[in-house]
Amino acid sequence: MFNNSFRNKTNTWPAFVDLFSNLVIVLIFLLIVFVFLWTTTSVFNKSTGVQTIAELKQTNAEQSEKIRQMAADEQEAMQLLIQARARLESAQSDLDSKDLSMIDLITAYENQVVKLQAQDEEAQQQLAALQMQLNQVAAAKEQLELMNAKRDAVQAQMAAEQAQMLDAVQAQQAQMAAEQAQMLAAQSLVTENLAAQYNAELAKLNAALVAAEANAKDQEIKYIEMSNKLNKALADKVAELQDMKKYQSEFYRAIKIAMGDTKSLQQDGDRFIVPSDILFTTGSYKLTAEGKNQLRMISNVIKEMEAKIPSDVDWIIRVDGHTDKRPVIPGTRAYKNNMQLSLLRATVVTNELVRDGVERRRLVPSGFGDLYPVDSGTDKASMQKNRRIELQLTNK
Repeated sequence: MFNNSFRNKTNTWPAFVDLFSNLVIVLIFLLIVFVFLWTTTSVFNKSTGVQTIAELKQTNAEQSEKIRQMAADEQEAMQLLIQARARLESAQSDLDSKDLSMIDLITAYENQVVKLQAQDEEAQQQLAALQMQLNQVAAAKEQLELMNAKRDAVQAQMAAEQAQMLDAVQAQQAQMAAEQAQMLAAQSLVTENLAAQYNAELAKLNAALVAAEANAKDQEIKYIEMSNKLNKALADKVAELQDMKKYQSEFYRAIKIAMGDTKSLQQDGDRFIVPSDILFTTGSYKLTAEGKNQLRMISNVIKEMEAKIPSDVDWIIRVDGHTDKRPVIPGTRAYKNNMQLSLLRATVVTNELVRDGVERRRLVPSGFGDLYPVDSGTDKASMQKNRRIELQLTNK
C-alpha cells in the first residue's frame, strides 16, 4: 500500500555530506603531494635553483595562503554542513511526523474502505433478501387471488345450494302444515263423531229409561244395569288414562335410575330427553359405543314396563329426533337436510332398541329436524340443547 513507501524510505543527505568532506580532504592531500614533488624537482635543477627556490618560497607562501584559505573555507563549509545537517535532521523529523500522520490517514482510509466494502456486501445481501421477500409476497398475492376466486365460487355454489335447501324446507313445512291441518280436521271429525255417538247413546239411554219407566219395573232394573255398565266403562277409561300417567312416571323414574346420576339426561313433562351428542358424533347417525350402552339400559327399562303394563292398555313409545338449525354441509350423500338426519337418527335408535329386545310395534320413530328447538339461542350451549332424542310413553 501507499504507507509502505513512506515506512521504507531512507535519508541519504548525511552520508552525502560525509562523502563530500572526505573528497575535499583527499583533494588537499593530493595537492600537497603535487606541490612537494614539483618543488623537489625544481630545487635539484642547478641552472634555475636559486630562482626556483625563490619561486618556491613565493609559491609556498601562496600555497600556504591558499591552504589556509581552503582550511578556512573548509571550516566554514563544515559549519554550513553542520547547520544544514541540523536543519536536515529537523526537516527529516518533521517529515517523519508528517509521514506518520500520513500513514495514520492512509490506515484510516484503508479501514474506511474495508468498512464500506463490508457495508456494501451487507447491503447486497439485504437487497437479495428483500428481492426474495418481494418474490414471496408476489407469489403469496397470486395464491391469495386464486384462493379468493375459489372462495367466491364456493360461496356462490353454497348460496345456490342453500336456496335449494330453503325451497325444499319450505315445501316440506308447507306439506307438514297441510298434514297437520288434515290431522286437526280428522281429530275434529272424530270428536264430532264421538260426541254424536255419545249423544246417540245418551238418547238411547233416555229412551230406554222412558220405556223402562213406562213399561215395567224390570225394565227399570235393566236400565239401571245398563247405566251402571256405561258408568263403569267411563270409569275404566278414566282409570286407564290415570294408569298411563302412573306408568309414565314409573317409566321415567326407572330410566333415571338405570342411567345413573347424570345431569345430561332430562325429563320435560311427559317426555324423556337424551342429548344426541351422547348417542352420535357431529353430523352422523351412526351410534357410538357409549350411545349403545345408554340405549341398552333404556331397553331394559322398556322391557320391564312391558311386563307391568296390562295387556289391554294399548301403549307405544314415540322416538322423536331433533337437530339444531345449522345447515347440512353441501355434498353429504346420506341425507340432504336436517329433517332427514333427525329421522335417520330416530330410526337408528328404534332399531337399536329392537335389537336389545323391545317389540317393534311399541316403537314409533319420527323426525322433526330443527322445527321445534328448546332453546332459540345461537351459541354452542343452545345448539347442543336442540340436538336431542325424545322418548314419550303414550297411548295409540
